[in-house]
Amino acid sequence: MSDRSAAGAGSRTTSDLVVERLLAWGVDTCFGICGDQVNGFFEALRTHPRMRFVHVRHEENAALACVGYAKFTGRPAMCVATAGPGAVHLLNGLYDARIDGAPVIAVTGLSYHDTVGAHFLQDLPSDRLLEHACLFSERVMGPAHALTATDLAVRSALMNRTPSHLAIPIDVQSFTLEQDTASPKNVPGHLSLAPQPFEVVPPEEQLRRAAEVLNSCERVAICAGAGARGAGDLLEQVADVLGAPIAKAGLGKDCVPDDSPYTTGGMGLIGTRASHEAFEDCDGFLIVGSSTPYYEFWPQPGQARGVQIDLNADRIAMRYPVEVGLVGHAGAVLERLLPLLERKTDRSFLERAQDTYRRWWGLIGEQAAASGTPMRPQVVTWELSKALPDGAIVTGDAGTVTAWGGRLRLRKGMQYSFSGTLCTMGSALPYAIGAQLAHPDRPVIAFTGDGSMSMGMGELATLAQYDLPVKVVVLRNDALALEVWEQNALLGNPQMGCDLHPVDFAAVARACGLRAFRIDDPADAAGVFAEAMAADGPCLIEAVTDPDEAPFGETLLPTHAQHLAQAFDKGEPAASAMARNLLQDGRVALSPALRRHYDELARHR
Repeated sequence: MSDRSAAGAGSRTTSDLVVERLLAWGVDTCFGICGDQVNGFFEALRTHPRMRFVHVRHEENAALACVGYAKFTGRPAMCVATAGPGAVHLLNGLYDARIDGAPVIAVTGLSYHDTVGAHFLQDLPSDRLLEHACLFSERVMGPAHALTATDLAVRSALMNRTPSHLAIPIDVQSFTLEQDTASPKNVPGHLSLAPQPFEVVPPEEQLRRAAEVLNSCERVAICAGAGARGAGDLLEQVADVLGAPIAKAGLGKDCVPDDSPYTTGGMGLIGTRASHEAFEDCDGFLIVGSSTPYYEFWPQPGQARGVQIDLNADRIAMRYPVEVGLVGHAGAVLERLLPLLERKTDRSFLERAQDTYRRWWGLIGEQAAASGTPMRPQVVTWELSKALPDGAIVTGDAGTVTAWGGRLRLRKGMQYSFSGTLCTMGSALPYAIGAQLAHPDRPVIAFTGDGSMSMGMGELATLAQYDLPVKVVVLRNDALALEVWEQNALLGNPQMGCDLHPVDFAAVARACGLRAFRIDDPADAAGVFAEAMAADGPCLIEAVTDPDEAPFGETLLPTHAQHLAQAFDKGEPAASAMARNLLQDGRVALSPALRRHYDELARHR
């Protein structure tokens, strides 16, 4: 049965068939921009009002909005773009989906079916262009091919948690069923919408081997990543039995709340000292759904006996030489592993981790309370954490804001994600657009920086156009501050190319039709966040912060501290302020690396 409106009565086209089939699969939201090579498909969007269309300002953000939608629902949305530059613009967002495991459906136009490859307008082969980013990428050959191609695209996206892509030539988009002839191999009625739920669990013998390994250890540490999302209750039960602290990789931030008695917060360069202590001292290691690239902070190979749970078999033992790999969904695996584990009576390992974690949070609170101007970013995270409404969805971004996002204290029922592996700057706002459309009754906060916001300011107009009540928090420090610190700490070089021209983001937001606030004084932060969170409709909060405040310090490795000293010696222009911030007493007390290289760094205060 057709879903077309009365305004679209008539023969069904290729585009009609694709849209109707996507609706039948439950794909009912589309982000995109029209264009001459895809306007035939837009006629199907016009005549099928059940397909909600959201007009974004850049095709990359259409794809990123789909990623945000998928990360907070598990379901795909659709992004649509014209041929040539439109398809090229989708590419980065689709790679974000591919790398972080988000199901997305992309539709692009192509040149006319008989001019493809003949140097016509916008004649790029988008089916081939996107085939590495999209596990399924096919050219739709006509109305007779539409249902088969659409079903395969959706099934691939759901099964593999990856983007799928359909490329449709501009004339084929408007071909009707009467204009096409099915081949003898295209048997009528051979397709169905049979659902495909599945649960992967390892063999019982593997579970028993894993339990033997973990039961033999005295000090087990857990690292939880994106694969642990949705399995938080079971993860905490396992942590309780094993007396094991849970360190969270960036994409696993919301797998257990930040006030859980078992977590030590984040890990890696922008993590917590408590997580690193747990990794340094453990003799057992359980990895749940993580293949973080920051595994140099994990236990050293051979230090701990390891068990890894991952839905992707090719990720097993990729980062750590585990003895047992358990391939499956984290919740299902943990549920079967839990009865096989023996309770640790010695809780001292967990208690030490809890104590260090409390001291780390105490340091963050002290830094926030002692801030002058320009304001420390810790003021923003401290006060915003208190202002976050129950059930909030927070979308993060790339830059120092990634580190400060890790210092937001999520409570149970809150969700958080960001472009965790591709690290796409400018993703927080389109993620938030996707999340808000998926969850219209939940508060959504985009937590971004000025470098990222500069890349996607057009989407503020999208918030206004659709009256999406997203709250956009912008940390403005007029610098690509993470690159300053990385050039110094990772390479030993002074900063280069990191200055940003000041932008009045509050004024830009008002020009787009949003309410806007600005925080310069730390004393105003609590009141502004309370007012903004209570406001109806979209708004932006611009917080002016200190670019020289270290996004890490207590988590530095000795080589990082040594590189910082080298960069300062070479003439880093902000060395004095950076050294003062790094060498705060509370931070030094938590950082072995800063204590080791204290004298070299202190020369520059």
